[in-house]
Formats: sequence, structure tokens, C-alpha cells
Amino acid sequence: MTAGGGAWVLGVDSGGSGVRFALGRAEAGAPAEVLASDEPVRTGPAGIDAGHLLGQLVPAALELLDRTGADRVAAVAVGAAGMASLGDDLRAKLPAALAGAFGVRRLALAADAVTAYAGALGQRPGAVVAAGTGMIALGTDLTRWRRADGWGHLLGDCGGGAWIGRAGLEAAMRAHDGRRGGSAALRERAEALFGPAPELPGLLYPRSDRPAVLASFAPEVARCAASDPVAASILREAARNIAESAAAVCPDGRGDGLDAGPADTDSANRTATERASESVSECEVALTGGLFRMGDSLLVPVREELAALLPSARTVPAAGDPLAGALLIASALAREELRLPHDPRMLRVTTEQDT
Repeated sequence: MTAGGGAWVLGVDSGGSGVRFALGRAEAGAPAEVLASDEPVRTGPAGIDAGHLLGQLVPAALELLDRTGADRVAAVAVGAAGMASLGDDLRAKLPAALAGAFGVRRLALAADAVTAYAGALGQRPGAVVAAGTGMIALGTDLTRWRRADGWGHLLGDCGGGAWIGRAGLEAAMRAHDGRRGGSAALRERAEALFGPAPELPGLLYPRSDRPAVLASFAPEVARCAASDPVAASILREAARNIAESAAAVCPDGRGDGLDAGPADTDSANRTATERASESVSECEVALTGGLFRMGDSLLVPVREELAALLPSARTVPAAGDPLAGALLIASALAREELRLPHDPRMLRVTTEQDT
């Protein structure tokens, strides 16, 4: 049974700074009622804690139903940071829990990169770079997903806020030591924010929120970039990393994807530059996330690097954020019009026929 455009749908965006909920009609462009919690969902030995998420989701959904006068929810889409690798508990428990609480028979569980993609580009092919504290690129030709980076601040997230902040603080420490590559301007800003340079390791290393602390210094790098060549070079390198990730995921008609099998080995091993040179059609690239609010100091070099590396790319504004993407996926699911590719970890869909 098709729920139709008049049905009510719920979108959920769970990230590192909290959880947001939106309830609206399934028709395109319908307004939504929104609630937000500043309590992030816990992660434990089983991954993302389904019970903790449900403890926030159920009361929020009940309040939104009361506010809107809606009688039921036709479809739910949950986008969560870490869903791809830490979402087993959610995938195991949420379908039955939401069916029991609200009678929901259509549920999409998505990585936050997927809801960022849907919010930015909707259901058309292209590539999206989502950058805040971290950085991930996701692309699709609507048959498969292709992912680049998003591996965390120790192994990747190259060009993201934590990456820029760490590079800026390294340049500050080089200036303190008198080593080549140091920046007196960045040392001055680091000491203004964190105190004397020799004390910075002791302040930073024990922090459980180290990526966020590193990312908090990225705007200082941007402010210094206009007059400091070291800061400008950091942003240029960040832009190069962002462009390379975008080029790696732009659909090129060759069928590369997230889970390339043996038959796709040659295609999967091609570099972003090789793929870009073979691309015969224009690729839309949307940039989304708080990092790009730094403005032209980052956006100008990103566009220049994209033009050099991926001439077929066309940078387009992101239409919406990840919460809008979750709502779009829920709406499409309710109308049986979801065209984004299903994937066991990136976008898992449960329907009434599966239950």
C-alpha cells in the first residue's frame, strides 16, 4: 500500500553534537515541525546504543505528533554518524521498536553521509562533500555508492576541520621551536586560545573530544590566511584533499562503487585523476557542512582545485542539511519513490513486506 503525499513522516539526524527530529507531510516542500536535543547518542561495545537513541526518539516523536495533530507515522528515516561501521545495534532493534511504538512499517537507516547527500542533491546522481570536524565524500550514479575518506581524525578526514586545526597548531609549535614551516601568527592565536605553547600537548592529548578541540582552531587558520603564507598553504592543501575526495566519488559511468568485487579491481584501483580524465558527463558536486562557512578563504581554493582536477564538475549549492535529507528519504519511502541505492550499511530499508 502506498502511503501517499499526505502521510506524515519522521526524519532523524543523530550526530556528534546531539539529535534533531523533524515531522512533516510526505509531499515535496511541505513544512516540518522540528525538535532538537543537545545530548549525543552514546556509543558502547555494541556500537551506537539503540536504547539510548530510542529513549530520545520516542518522546520526541510523541511530542511532534501532539504538536501537529498527526495520528500516525507512515515512514521514518534515521541518519546517524557511524551508522556504516557502528550501526548493528540500531539495525537489529529499531525496526521492531518503531513498529511497536508507532506502527511504522517503512524504515530507512542511513549513514549520516547519505542523509547529507540527500539533503544536498536529493535523488539525482552526483557527489557531495560533507565537511565539519571531519570530512567525507559520497557519490552515486543511483545504482551504487562510492565513498572516499571519512576515516576519522587519526586515519583520514583529510581537509576537514580537525585536519586544518591540527596543521595550524603544528605550524604554531614549529614557530615556537624555531623550525622551518612555522607561523608566528598561528602561534600567537594558539597561545591566545590555549595558553603557552609548551603546555598545549598536556591540554590536548588527554581530551576525549580531541577532534572537536582541533577543529576549533580551524577558523583561526582561516583568519590568518589572508596575511600569513603558512596558513594559506594549509587551506590550499585542505582544498586539494577535498577536491581529490570529490573526484574519487564522482560517477563516471564505469560502475565503480563502495563494494567493488574482483571484476571491478582495475576500476577500483584507478586514481581520482584517472577517473576524472575518463569522465564524459558533467558531475554535480555539492559542498555541505559547517566547515564551508569559513568562506572564500577555503571555498576559492576548493573550487580552483576542483576545476583543475575534475573539469567536468559543476559546483552547486546544497539544497538542505542532513535533517532535510532524512526527511526527504522518509518522504520518498512513504511514497514508494526512493531511488537512492540501497546498501546493507549505507542505506538499509525495511518495509512492511519485510516484517
